[in-house]
Amino acid sequence: MQKKEYSLFTAITMIIGTVIGSGIFFKSDNILIYTNGSIKNGIILFSLAAIGIIFGSLAIGVLASKTTKAGGLITYADEFSSKKTACAFGWFQVFIYYPAVIVVVSWVVGVYISMLFGINATYELTGLIGLIAAIIYFGINALSANLGGYFQNCATIIKMIPLIIIATAGFIFGDPHMAMPITEKLATSSSVNWLAALGPIAFSYDGWVVSTSIAHEIKNSKRNLPIALIVGPIFVLAAYIFYFAGISFLIGPANIIELGDQHVNVAAIKLFGEMGAKVILIFVIISVLGTLNGFILGFIRLPYSLALRGMFPMEEKLKKVNEKTQLPEYSALIAFLITCVWEYINYIVQKHNLIPNSDVSEIPVVASYVLYIILYVCVIKLYLKGEVEGKIRGIIIPILAIFGSLLIVIGGLQNPMTILYFGICLIVIFISLLFWKRKNN
Repeated sequence: MQKKEYSLFTAITMIIGTVIGSGIFFKSDNILIYTNGSIKNGIILFSLAAIGIIFGSLAIGVLASKTTKAGGLITYADEFSSKKTACAFGWFQVFIYYPAVIVVVSWVVGVYISMLFGINATYELTGLIGLIAAIIYFGINALSANLGGYFQNCATIIKMIPLIIIATAGFIFGDPHMAMPITEKLATSSSVNWLAALGPIAFSYDGWVVSTSIAHEIKNSKRNLPIALIVGPIFVLAAYIFYFAGISFLIGPANIIELGDQHVNVAAIKLFGEMGAKVILIFVIISVLGTLNGFILGFIRLPYSLALRGMFPMEEKLKKVNEKTQLPEYSALIAFLITCVWEYINYIVQKHNLIPNSDVSEIPVVASYVLYIILYVCVIKLYLKGEVEGKIRGIIIPILAIFGSLLIVIGGLQNPMTILYFGICLIVIFISLLFWKRKNN
């Protein structure tokens, strides 16, 4: 048994630090395009998407409280559904989910670093900077687990600074009249279903499920974990609405849409001038790097976790752990190589605008909510078996979690590329099941 050492405060800050990162800074323009500049609709969608993470995290928290094994989703799928489901979960995360999110976040690093130094952000340069950032953080986490953890803790605190400053300034110095709907200015987007904004919003909320992986290490987890899983997401929801409204009041929805990812820098210049804006931009970059580091930190251990269960090729090599660093080097190498392939895919998608008003990460994030539903159903089954106490924990919470997931999936289906990406996800899952069947035969 591992020592229970994490406090309630640590559990809450881990959720906040994992979720709040790059998404809110570079997805605001995408959300406003889908809502046709309507702040009200944006806030409604932020609140609806929060149902998915609040009740989703509570439902998975029920599973987390019933096992002492580490491993997160793969462990829960393995213990409460089936080994086939666990294998499918793992392959989806290794080949689709983690690398897709990592390359988009690293791309954003390239965008903001180009802004910081006033460089012309060509697609090639942005991709190169993003790749270098990914290489650095793969190296940091592969060489020292502690160093990656220390950076993550610092980034969690720093990432709140620009969000709070810009949002507060928006409410103090901004013009609420600038936040009126702008249908006449966006005639081309008036026909777009505003529920499609749930795609970029889901990306902004992504990462909440990571917190459940430390459930077995939280003091008095049966009491503290549910509290953390309620307080953390509600705090994130409040912070996102505060920032989203504040930045819209400050520079206006039409300007945010026109500026795209540049809107954060423009807001900072308006408030603090060129030099002050650079300081804010540095904080934003650290925030994005914190998100990048967090996902890489989790990704390099994933092939190793699957290998331990016999769910991945070359399992004997992947099981090896470096005695000095205490990290699975071959697992980290596999994760890095997959990420490099996705870096090129993302570059092609961005250069040729193959997914308008979106990127390669949003649909995998939406697809992950389909897989979460399997775990929510497991909670209901455990209740029916008498292994989960109370209708609230065993029925109401997982049903609301399923409802929240379906909302996000319905929103994701508004993206014309969703069917293609879902097809790719299904192919990966199908291959994983073939591998598992052949392995066992």
